[in-house]
Amino acid sequence: MMTWTRWWLWRWRRGGRARGITTGSSNKDAVGEMGVTGVRLWARPVPATLSPAAGPGRAMKVLLLAGLGALFFAYYWDDNFDPASLQGARVLLTGASVGVGEELAYHYARLGSHLVLTAHTEALLQKVVGNCRKLGAPKVFYIAADMASPEVPERVVQFALDKLGRGGRSLKDSSGLMGLSGPGGLDYLVLNHLGAAPAGTRARSAQATRWLMQVNFLSYVQLTSLALPSLTDSKGSLVVVSSLLGRVPPSFSSPYSAAKFALNSFFGSLRRELDVQDVNVAITMCVLGLRDRASAAEGVRGVTRAKAAPGPKAALAVIRGSATRASGVFYPWRFHLLCLLRGWMPQPRAWFIRQELNITTPAAS
Repeated sequence: MMTWTRWWLWRWRRGGRARGITTGSSNKDAVGEMGVTGVRLWARPVPATLSPAAGPGRAMKVLLLAGLGALFFAYYWDDNFDPASLQGARVLLTGASVGVGEELAYHYARLGSHLVLTAHTEALLQKVVGNCRKLGAPKVFYIAADMASPEVPERVVQFALDKLGRGGRSLKDSSGLMGLSGPGGLDYLVLNHLGAAPAGTRARSAQATRWLMQVNFLSYVQLTSLALPSLTDSKGSLVVVSSLLGRVPPSFSSPYSAAKFALNSFFGSLRRELDVQDVNVAITMCVLGLRDRASAAEGVRGVTRAKAAPGPKAALAVIRGSATRASGVFYPWRFHLLCLLRGWMPQPRAWFIRQELNITTPAAS
């Protein structure tokens, strides 16, 4: 089989013979049976696409493909997840009644973790608690709580420390935040609760935005500040389940997206502060697709064509990433590429955005 190098050398030699014809050599001697037509063909100049000027562009394409390939392999193969590391881990999980949160609870239960589950609806929590016990969780407790109330986060963290840490006491951590701590404490604080508003311009009122910010941002900050001293004692992990809408601005979901962008900024800054202070608490930011739950799907029905992320697979990706103390988790993995493209194309054209939208429906008006 002729390689590219051998073919090019052969073509160059034939072209050299063709040039010899113009100096008086016969066609027959120069190119054998090819004749004058063949001589003229090989004597033509090299096309522009093969000129040296095309080298840098081709090199950039090769480097880009190599970089994307390295990113893909690093995401899927650089994994030192040890399921045994979660056996006996003490986990406080919010938003545990449905969707990804419910699947997170089941995965933790199978792995032998001690659980405190919280969500808004007590009946759904009781069902999840029963299933977790059947799956082998050594300890499972629950507390029904509405994160729209500013008083609730302290009650939830204190309950978790009472059940898993055998009592708690108020103290200030190294950053000056008032928190709670107790013997044993927490190993994982998994922030997954969600307050969703209907998509569309009607959801942009100040009242709706204030409610969304309390549930989807301020309660995350409160729970973190209260649990951080305990996580510092145990060298634990903060797991923040966020959304692609916290990295890429969407259409018709501006208040919700604002809360998610605030999460990304707050925990990114907190990670740097902990690093500077040599505090061994990992922060894993999880970028997931549309939650696999009825309320999330209903909120964007008729507005977006985005599909829900499968709960069990998304939950397993979150657990693997947090257990290995990864800084970020993207599910599906292509969301990582979308976040990178966001930096290259900060202002996408309207026609591109419309590919994911159905803006002719009444829900978008």
